[in-house]
Amino acid sequence: MTRTALLPEQRGVVSAERLEMRKVREITRMKFGAGLAHKAIGRSLGIAAWTVRLTLHRPAAAGLTWPLSDDLTDVVLEERLYATARTKPGQQRLAEPDWAVVHRELKRKHVTRWMLWEASIGDQPSG
Repeated sequence: MTRTALLPEQRGVVSAERLEMRKVREITRMKFGAGLAHKAIGRSLGIAAWTVRLTLHRPAAAGLTWPLSDDLTDVVLEERLYATARTKPGQQRLAEPDWAVVHRELKRKHVTRWMLWEASIGDQPSG
């Protein structure tokens, strides 16, 4: 039985936060320039080896090669690496609730998240 590694987007998982482009550049330099292992890179930068692994998949998927071009700015690099992380064309993002109001309401006695969810569904039936 062979196992194939799936990127977070393929598994339906979206990373909570993007790495700074400085760290992405450092990860690629340490891997392809110095030949370090994922665990060593993670320890050096204070991130998980799994994050290093997933980060190294992005340049390959974007068609980037080592060494990265000097004229590749952080903005352009981020655009190329995280272009697939956006919402697919034709899909709408759901409106975020007003978290300050939710937090304030949850402080009241006998108010539950379920009650707040039901109230928000009444306002926006689509979700």
